Formats: sequence, structure tokens, C-alpha cells
Amino acid sequence: MSDTVIKAENISKQYRLGNVGLGTLSHDINRWWQTSVRGKEDPYLKIGEENDRAQKGESDYVWALRGINFEVKQGEVLGIIGRNGAGKSTLLKILSRTTTPTTGQIKIKGRVASLLEVGTGFHPELTGRENIFLNGAILGMTKKEIKNKFDEIVDFAGVERYIDTPVKRYSSGMYVRLAFAVAAHLEPEILIIDEVLAVGDAEFQKKALGKMKDVSGKDGRTVLFVSHNMAAIETLCDTALFMENGFIKEQGTSTSLIKSYLAKSFLLKRIYSNENDKNALGNENIKVLFAAIENASAEDIDEMIDIKSAIDLRVVFINNTKEETISIGFDLSTAKGDIIFGSTNMEKSAIGKPTELVCRIPGNFLNNESYQIHLYFHTKAMSGLFSCKEILTFEIKDIERDSGYLGPVNGYIRPILNWEKVNKESHV
Repeated sequence: MSDTVIKAENISKQYRLGNVGLGTLSHDINRWWQTSVRGKEDPYLKIGEENDRAQKGESDYVWALRGINFEVKQGEVLGIIGRNGAGKSTLLKILSRTTTPTTGQIKIKGRVASLLEVGTGFHPELTGRENIFLNGAILGMTKKEIKNKFDEIVDFAGVERYIDTPVKRYSSGMYVRLAFAVAAHLEPEILIIDEVLAVGDAEFQKKALGKMKDVSGKDGRTVLFVSHNMAAIETLCDTALFMENGFIKEQGTSTSLIKSYLAKSFLLKRIYSNENDKNALGNENIKVLFAAIENASAEDIDEMIDIKSAIDLRVVFINNTKEETISIGFDLSTAKGDIIFGSTNMEKSAIGKPTELVCRIPGNFLNNESYQIHLYFHTKAMSGLFSCKEILTFEIKDIERDSGYLGPVNGYIRPILNWEKVNKESHV
């Protein structure tokens, strides 16, 4: 059985809003008197409020984290998900020992390498080469051990030409590439990665995710990964924490937690309407006046879309270009961001006047899932005119299967395919 390498016991972190530190001298004296002299509980720990960004609080103290308890085993890849402000980065900073908890304790077994934000662990005046050796020394590695990894780090980061240039002259992408390469290759027992990887390009993100898989799978090291990319979390992590307002709301498998998180944060938006073309979505080329996902078998647009029903994507737009024929298309993707399919077609439209188009998606095609529409327009030459992500969101529900009438169907699409009975004699 794998050893526990990280154990968080009742971790809480309190901050005072609008000030650095505790504020006044009277606060400091009062806290010292109550805790150090009288041996009582810190009085300021009783007045903090939940860290809910959407509400104005009454207290100057907020709990960025409250009562956090979890364990991580050796070789485990743990994903941490939640909205901005949920406490994810604060938790990673405590795990990385860059800040201390207000209450509770963290027990960590092994060396920790962290990549929390662009610039973490690097001295801007030092070159890339010097920063590699500095980080290795901080991790307790010998100069010989760092030299053995040096070429591999530089090759992975792809910054060989700039390795002897001060890192303050690096772009944010170059900075992150080198910082991740250092963190991943200098053999820490625990690797902590925040959303900083999103700064890199698509090629580097794919490369970094592959490296994290190798670090945990082949090398048996532990990875903690915070990301808003749910597809990456599901691919990389077996287990996850779902955080909300400083609390751990759920712990479990990454797949089940991602569904819970998306269901909570996914707002259904089946209609967009703005008849005032000056304020409508778009630019000088295209104005979108109306867009809607309509249940083809129901008049009420708010009615649940049953899996058997056809769906109409209805769009009203004004073409302000000089070309009557333009291309209108859309990508249909899941709430996680996985693209199911894209569709585009050349259509005629009156220049300067509203054009209404309808595209039908057949029933018994999409599976139980939350979906979003990314709408885009092109000219005949396929140069981009306008695109809008997540203009519409909707949910498909299979009532019969939910009631236990039929078994589950995996995947994002579920076409109804007929089975034909074959005469046994033909196989003899």
C-alpha cells in the first residue's frame, strides 16, 4: 500500500481585507495577550466570514480556507478544481510553504517543487542556466546531479538559444516552459502545478501534460494539479478535490467531481436576443440579433429538451459586408470543452438587413450531457468575420434511461442503430 506523502489536518487561512498584516498595534497586542500570556484562543479567529466574493461582508476578516482535511498517497495525481476565489491557490501556497496556515498543520514527506505563477522560483537578473542550478540547489541536489539533467531540461523547454540570457528578458511563455522543465526534471518527490501552464501554447501544454503523466506513472512521484481545463484534469487525475468559498465541497474521482462542478457552474442560456443592432453581439461586419436553441417538439423554450427531440439552432443576423454569400458555422462542444462536431455552410443573405436561418440537429443523436454552441461567420475566402464562444448553452436529458427503463449509453452521441436478426443457417 502506498505511503501518505501529504496530510492536511484542519487547515484554515484567515486574511484581513484592505491591509497588509494584522493592521493596528492594538490588534497585535491583544492577540499576543490572549494567546501567549492568557493561553486562550485567538479572538480574531472567531470573527472571520466565509470567502464569498459575490456578497459584501460585515467583517474585515475573511477565511480563504476553512477546515481543510485530506490525504495524498505516493504516486497519486490529485486535481483541484473550483471557481476563481475558491481557495485553490491559497491551498497550494500553504503546501509549497510560501505561506503558513492560520490554524492546522500540513505534514509533507519528500522534496516539493512548485510552479504557482509566472516567475515562481526564478531570479529575474540571473540567466536561465544560473536559475536551473539555483533551483536544483534549493531542492537539495548536487551540482553533478543538476549537470546530468541540464541538457534534458533545456531541450524540453526549447530555450537553448536564450539559456545564457537573463530570464527577465524572457516572454511569459518562455519563462513558464523553462520553469516547468526545471520543476519536472529535477526529481522532486512532490510536484505542485497551478493554472500557470495555461500561459504556454497548445503544443507545450500537451507536452507538459505528457510529462506529468510520466512523472506520476513511471517515476511514482506525486502531482497536485490545479486547472480550469476540465479535460486535462480528467485525463491526468484519478482523484480530485472540488473547492468552493474556502471549503472542500466534495472529494472523489475526477470524473464524478467534474460533473458536479460543471452542473453547479454551468448556466443554461438557450436564448440570446438583442434587437438593437447597435448594441447587438458582433462587429462592423456581422451583428447577431437573435440566437436560440429550440426544442422542435415543444413551444416553451424553457422546457427540458428530451433526448428523442430534434433541436433547432435558430440565428438572426445582419450581414454588413459587401458579399451576399457568407459562411455561417458552429461548433458543438460539451461543458468541459470537448468538441463533438463542427458544421459550416455557405448561405445567401441580404446585405444590411436581418437574415434568419435555422439548422436542425436530429433527435436520438446527442447523449445525456450539457452542451455549448460556438457560433462563427466567414467570407467566401474563409477569412474570419466574427465568432462568439458559448453564445448558447443547453442540456439534453434522457428521461426513459434515468427512470431505469433502459441501460446507460456511453459517449457524447447515441444514434439509434437497428439490429437485424440473421438466419443461423447462413453461419453454418
